[in-house]
Amino acid sequence: MSIQNLSQAKLIVVKVGSSLVTAEGKGIDQAALNRWATQIAELKAKGTNVIFVSSGAIAEGIKRLGWAKRPTAINELQAAAAVGQMGIAQAYEYAFAYHQIHTAQVLLTHEDLSNRTRYLNARSTLLTLVEKGIVPIINENDTVTTDEIKLGDNDTLGALVTNLVDADALVILTDQSGLYDSDPRKNPSAQFIRQIEADHPDLESMAGGAGSSVGTGGMYTKVTAAKRAALSGASTVIASGREPNVLVRLQQGESIGTLFTSAHSRVAARKQWLLGHVQLAGKITVDSGAERAVAEKHASLLSVGCVAVEGHFHRGELVAVVNPEGREIARGLINYSSEETAKLLQTDSEHIAAQLGYAHEDELIHRDNMAVRR
Repeated sequence: MSIQNLSQAKLIVVKVGSSLVTAEGKGIDQAALNRWATQIAELKAKGTNVIFVSSGAIAEGIKRLGWAKRPTAINELQAAAAVGQMGIAQAYEYAFAYHQIHTAQVLLTHEDLSNRTRYLNARSTLLTLVEKGIVPIINENDTVTTDEIKLGDNDTLGALVTNLVDADALVILTDQSGLYDSDPRKNPSAQFIRQIEADHPDLESMAGGAGSSVGTGGMYTKVTAAKRAALSGASTVIASGREPNVLVRLQQGESIGTLFTSAHSRVAARKQWLLGHVQLAGKITVDSGAERAVAEKHASLLSVGCVAVEGHFHRGELVAVVNPEGREIARGLINYSSEETAKLLQTDSEHIAAQLGYAHEDELIHRDNMAVRR
């Protein structure tokens, strides 16, 4: 089951919309960014790490270029994103530097998260940054994408990142207070929803259209992002980004905005996804020691315990792990290609770099990316 409030969260993804970042398109709201940086510094001090997904590059670029309104031509949107991204990155770096926190800019597209090799690379990078105490600032790579710009889908990107890093929760900060059972701008008697299951069948019908001329995502994209985040067991909170000290208060367990809960276990959902795949790219045979480590202790698969490899596969593809008798004991996403794996058989992890000239990871398959057969 998902967490019921953010006081339980160790890692959260926070997504902030364009209207909040750019003061409704007037330019970067440095004071707002400073407030979020202060709140995130307090969260980190209390043991909650944060990955930040920020919109605003296109809106900031439009302002810097002196355009009166948002263009519709893709090439002009891409140009605006390229110009605005410089300002966004600089503003966040300035805000967090006051708290002696380093930031890292990470530009992603939906394709990065659907390609298995790039998926593993992105996951490894983000988790390493978090481990080092760095706050990743993620934006969609609008300078090279097309469909994503037209969708204005950073809400979905926030959910995908939540799934990617197995975060406990997704927080979507917007210019609205949360979800109502109907559009409050059209229905004065609309009722505010404090908590709801993310797979509730009426969610989409409750959500309205876009509410701002600056961004392109409305409540609909936010509730669908909550549904997507719930697939990996994460809760989602949709709340007003103008609520004072909103992140700290959420972390303290206060009920703000709308909480979308998930019926899925984080671990079970990921393992089920792995076990549900029909096609396998290859097979790795392990010795009895590795079998015990994987099957009984649920440890990562290390190259030292692997004795044979079959099939042709690339980094990030799904492979089976079989015991000396040929029975499948697990399956997971491999960190090395079949050619690289063949060179690493019965090699200690500390010698991977010497054997290959580089090292992606210490494990052939990390336990977080592996499902054990019962």
